[in-house]
Amino acid sequence: MSSPAGARRRAGERCVTLADRVDAAAAESIAVRSPPTDEVIAQVPDCSRDDVETIVDRARAAQTTWTEWPVEKRVAVLDRFCDSLLEHRRDLLDLIQLETGKPRHNAVEELLDAVGTCTYYVDTAPKLVESERRSGAFPAITDARVHYEPVGVVGVISPWNYPFNLSLTDAIPALAAGNAVVCKPDERTPFATLFAASLLEAAGAPPGLFAVATGRGETTGPALVDAVDHISFTGGTETGRAVAERAGQNLIDCSLELGGKNPFIVLDDANISAAVRGAVAGAFANAGQLCLAPERIYVHESVYEPFLAELCSATESLSIGFEFGYGPDVGSMIDGDHVDRVDGYVQEAIDDGASCHVGGRRRPDVGPHFYEPTILTGVDPDSRIACEETFGPVVSVTPVKDAATAIDMATNTTYGLNGSVWTTDLGRGRHVATSLDCGTVCINDPYLVGWAALDAPMGGVGDSGLGRRHGPEGLRRYLESRTIATSRIGPFVSPSIVPMGLYARALVGSARLQRRLTRLKRRLSPR
Repeated sequence: MSSPAGARRRAGERCVTLADRVDAAAAESIAVRSPPTDEVIAQVPDCSRDDVETIVDRARAAQTTWTEWPVEKRVAVLDRFCDSLLEHRRDLLDLIQLETGKPRHNAVEELLDAVGTCTYYVDTAPKLVESERRSGAFPAITDARVHYEPVGVVGVISPWNYPFNLSLTDAIPALAAGNAVVCKPDERTPFATLFAASLLEAAGAPPGLFAVATGRGETTGPALVDAVDHISFTGGTETGRAVAERAGQNLIDCSLELGGKNPFIVLDDANISAAVRGAVAGAFANAGQLCLAPERIYVHESVYEPFLAELCSATESLSIGFEFGYGPDVGSMIDGDHVDRVDGYVQEAIDDGASCHVGGRRRPDVGPHFYEPTILTGVDPDSRIACEETFGPVVSVTPVKDAATAIDMATNTTYGLNGSVWTTDLGRGRHVATSLDCGTVCINDPYLVGWAALDAPMGGVGDSGLGRRHGPEGLRRYLESRTIATSRIGPFVSPSIVPMGLYARALVGSARLQRRLTRLKRRLSPR
């Protein structure tokens, strides 16, 4: 590993070069700052509506070439791209750290997630885009086939907390399906995505196929939604509502992963030490700036005291700081406004009677945007910190008398993204998991086993979003289905020599026969 100063210098120099890749004539620019120091890294164009339209037009032209390639040729490009991610991993990790302030082990998670997503769709895309034979209207004399075609240009609006993998986890399946992609990263974190675009082009993708439009969300975001054929958004719930409304006005589809207020249920038979390790790893990953992170911990009253004591001890032992290496456990938050928001929620909860056992303080001695991992108890269930997504290194811990109470409290929310259940009885855990109104529930893990199950769909319900990423569903959302039905005997109309009444009775008889055959098939099919 090179020196921290050398890594910072090289990453900063690369950012200046990457900013020149944005194909825009923007009159203004945005200063991107590194959260651990609040120093300016580089300037990126603040794209106007005209800039976005130009970028999308160029992507649409590149998509014409890309979609004509056989899927095997497309995934070969993605396969080479995946290799290049690993080859350039040190540069990517430096960029991710520089623009987010997260610890290096959290940056590695971003890289590995992108590599895993790429590997999965390189393997599965050829099958997922194949035409399918379906049952025709009348057996033997008709058939139906479903063909899948790319929607065109996909817009990806990605957030600042995991900017690299949350750009690529949506872009890779879209590209594998034959689409072009225009990504609008958060204006605070554009550089790792720009680097990915350069690596994809070097791997053989047509120039402009995966483009990046930098700019402020209030201008660049709506312009992108208006110009593309599908929009994939990851971010806050209120912004997601606006994206969905605009997509609906344009009659394009959208997929949205939004906020969460994720429950973490510790049953009376749980392995306490394992549950504590999971709570610390989940709640304080990326300084709690993770949509899947647990924010509400419900613990059976019989194990509440030992769980809380061990959780406080483990949290107090976490190190806080930043370096280009595998050092501190908890890194910087994204900016001062976000620190103000999180601290405001914590102080408000304390004023309302909550107890702060660990943390609850800013750490300006470490850097401008650092905040201590925080554990609260006695939180008012109607307070903001109990009901709204905190998105910081803060958890509340609440005792419950039984699993039913934990389920009731866990589901008392409009969110439904992720949940976790801790128990040594896996059957019991699965039973509790099915009672939680979440898109994903993990047993004996905070979120990773669900997120990393790339063959399974992932997404939220309620205020946590629409649509699914990962699995076949994560690629099929970027395809239009077209049915081609064939009759082997000509048009299904009454022959001129057959009375209409007789023809109608024949059709009814055919329907009855088809129902009998369907029932027989059901009885004979193994269950």
